[in-house]
Amino acid sequence: MKESVVVIPTYNEIENIQAIIRKVFSLPHPFHVLIIDDNSPDGTAEAVERLQAEFPEQLFLERRKGKLGLGTAYIHGFKYALRNGYRYIFEMDADFSHNPEDLLHLYHACAIDGYDLAIGSRYSNGVNVVNWPMSRVLLSYFASKYVRFITGMPIHDATAGFKCYRSHVLETINLDRIRFIGYAFQIEMKFLTYKFGFKIKEVPIIFTDRAKGQSKMSKGIIKEAFLGVIQMKLSSMFRSFSR
Repeated sequence: MKESVVVIPTYNEIENIQAIIRKVFSLPHPFHVLIIDDNSPDGTAEAVERLQAEFPEQLFLERRKGKLGLGTAYIHGFKYALRNGYRYIFEMDADFSHNPEDLLHLYHACAIDGYDLAIGSRYSNGVNVVNWPMSRVLLSYFASKYVRFITGMPIHDATAGFKCYRSHVLETINLDRIRFIGYAFQIEMKFLTYKFGFKIKEVPIIFTDRAKGQSKMSKGIIKEAFLGVIQMKLSSMFRSFSR
């Protein structure tokens, strides 16, 4: 049954990829998993290919030629999911910072409660982050405050990357017009969902920093997000959001 697919972008996640896939498949819901690998030199894609022999009907792999950015990886995955008729399309990190069991809560919010976008939120119920240095927590927390102030979105965790979309949201948003590729991509997708009038739910989660592998955060990504919010707000004043 092609109902739910979890899109996971990867670059050098050999230490986590097999465990995260097996954990998703152990859940009491028939999730499919789509890996978008950006030509990881550490053998991540090859590890996924070996697992495909074990899970041929559930596990899919799209290999790209190089490291092209988080946003473009998700857009690639979203287009794949829409072409293949999935109704609920999830995004999740490969490093266990997002607890796979919370996929069930995001699914419930959309499939049972009727929301169009469910966000796994670190900040909707206090600050629920484990193993981050205080500087990183403060940067993330106040970035979301900044986004909320500039855009008017009633969302506490604007940069969250753990989400479930109903397919009609991604069909309505013109994915070819998405401008940003780093953390600003996460903000832009939420902003467009909000501007088109879709129902959004924040689901409290506990975010735990990766135990294995290396973070992909950079100063360029932070700068893109900071300036991108202003650009998004200004450009939205000259665009129609009817559907």
